[in-house]
Amino acid sequence: MKKFIITISVLAMHQMNAQIDPVKYPTFTDMESALKSKEPVYSMSFREKGLFNLPPDLKKMKALFFLNIMGNHLEKMDQELFSLTQLEILNVNENGIKYIPDEIGMLKNLTAFSMNLNSLTSINPNIAQLQKLTSVHFDANNLNVFPEALLEIPSLEEINLQGNQISFVSENLDKIKNLQYLNLSSNQINDLGKLRLPKKIKYLELQKNRISEIPVTVFRAEKLEFLNLSDNMITKIAPEVKSLKNVTSINLANNRITDLPQEFQRLKNLKTLILNGNPITQTILEKLKVMLPQTQIYF
Repeated sequence: MKKFIITISVLAMHQMNAQIDPVKYPTFTDMESALKSKEPVYSMSFREKGLFNLPPDLKKMKALFFLNIMGNHLEKMDQELFSLTQLEILNVNENGIKYIPDEIGMLKNLTAFSMNLNSLTSINPNIAQLQKLTSVHFDANNLNVFPEALLEIPSLEEINLQGNQISFVSENLDKIKNLQYLNLSSNQINDLGKLRLPKKIKYLELQKNRISEIPVTVFRAEKLEFLNLSDNMITKIAPEVKSLKNVTSINLANNRITDLPQEFQRLKNLKTLILNGNPITQTILEKLKVMLPQTQIYF
């Protein structure tokens, strides 16, 4: 799983790099070259440099908006980071950091913050001060609850928390009004309560948990396009699923489902339905094929 998450992290970094004009904003990979630059330094990468601490002179890079320090041996977020108040994109993936210090609130221009594959057990509440954040990645840490501070950042569009030990998810996710992508896969969730999703959400990943029931409140997310509930303990889907008018893909593989409600035929945009690994009879499968002629069913 960790290799998969690393791949996702690398892809995310490629996307971040795509936002940077390499001519206008060259990325410096060592402190000496950056200090010699006659132009402001906007982008730096110390990826896989074997660092145990950040270079003290980093604090002189006042114009820096992109910083990649992934794949090092950092055990804490050094104070030099928090003097970089123009930072917009920060990647701290694949280190050994155990906590986020209170000073994180100083980086008020951050829009993308990634700390996959560290040793975090909680997320500092001061992250709520980062009101420009649109994307956070805390995959493959040791979190056991959904970080409540994220509920106070309505600008967030993407939240990635896969591969943690989260067992409880706040029912008030609808407070994150701009959220479009939520990944809670590979956690320990067994009860979603009366989870309310933001109206703008399009992608929801809940695979590889211990969920036995999907609350009807989830089906009120009418803009949802992609829903992954595979590898759980679900036995049935409520008729309220008919409200997912924009859904194009539903993955229900490896659950305990024996049939689907007739209301599935209302999902006119459903292109892909994955049911393999469920105790569904051939008779039921043939019924579903008739009910969903526009849908590719995998069984």
